Amino acid sequence: MFGFGRLGSYNYFAHVERELGVRFAAAGHELRVNVVGGLPTASVRRRALGLAAVVASTATADGPIHLLGHSTGGLDARLVASPATRSIPAASLEWLPRLRSVTTMNTPHFGTPLASFFTTASGQRVLQALSAMTVTVLSLGARPLAATSLLLGFIRRGDRALPLEFRILDRSIESMVGLVDDVRSADVRAFLSAITDDQGSMMQVAPESMDLFVAGFGDRPGVLYQSTASMSPTSGARPWLAALVAPWGALSRAVFWALHGITARHDGRYPCAEVGPGGPWAGERSEELLARAFPTPPAPGDNDGVVPLRSQLWGNLVWVGLGDHLDVLGHCRDERDARDVAPDERHQDWLTSGSRFDHARFGGLMDAIAAGMLGS
Repeated sequence: MFGFGRLGSYNYFAHVERELGVRFAAAGHELRVNVVGGLPTASVRRRALGLAAVVASTATADGPIHLLGHSTGGLDARLVASPATRSIPAASLEWLPRLRSVTTMNTPHFGTPLASFFTTASGQRVLQALSAMTVTVLSLGARPLAATSLLLGFIRRGDRALPLEFRILDRSIESMVGLVDDVRSADVRAFLSAITDDQGSMMQVAPESMDLFVAGFGDRPGVLYQSTASMSPTSGARPWLAALVAPWGALSRAVFWALHGITARHDGRYPCAEVGPGGPWAGERSEELLARAFPTPPAPGDNDGVVPLRSQLWGNLVWVGLGDHLDVLGHCRDERDARDVAPDERHQDWLTSGSRFDHARFGGLMDAIAAGMLGS
């Protein structure tokens, strides 16, 4: 929702791209990766059109093709692969017979309440600010304390913000863009403008809208569908953790838990989960995996800060554990010595949840995804 592809020299998927490449090479295969950028919050259909066009223009003459989508990117991949797709030109889909797998990471298959918040007047500003912070924190290591504190107030007040507060937040967003070098600033401004110009996917990913998406699009026969899912730790540890970290860490955690609270809102009519004859949570195999992964059964409101846990389950669940929405891309705490980390691997842990997700867990997650792709 506030992620991106490449902005200037910074690649949001650098960790995933590198780790999958290493695993394919170890298995004797060359992996050619194309990161799809484009429209951050446009409708799933518009984004799927862009995805199909990128694959059509970059696919080599032969060889298997795999799609991997994080968050709403997973919905784009599913729509492109769906036999029911009618809105994508046939010329952009000639490669579909070579599609072997669709991997979705923390994707809101059954929607997320946070999307409904982002469609409000305050929510749109919050989404812009979160996006600007994600760029500056991950790529620059900047820690904008004042802007983050202001953002936290907006999330907590909802639509009760005043016009003057909107102007102050807009200036904070502009100041964060000013931190980015000239090479990237134009890309960042275009990215933030796209969020304002088209909010289609935010309306579509609301639980009520995803109810129709699930009913209308099936999986493509012969293609492996695999998913990964995560949730933050239980909230009981939050006050102690926040008290033990530096001001930036405490503020970052506060923003995370504010988003987590919105995402945890639960409507029994639209439960953000698979619904079968037995009611919500009717996916027996997935429930067994969740029971093994966590000491107590996850509650309906458990989430990764952006997407409810059970909304992330689709197809073959290959990995599940503690981690937040950005952790699973490798944007997690890294206890390695900075001198041992390549420049393109360095980042800040942003929206920290206290999950203790680390480089080793990320490796296990990448093992699981790569094994499914290679096996397909």
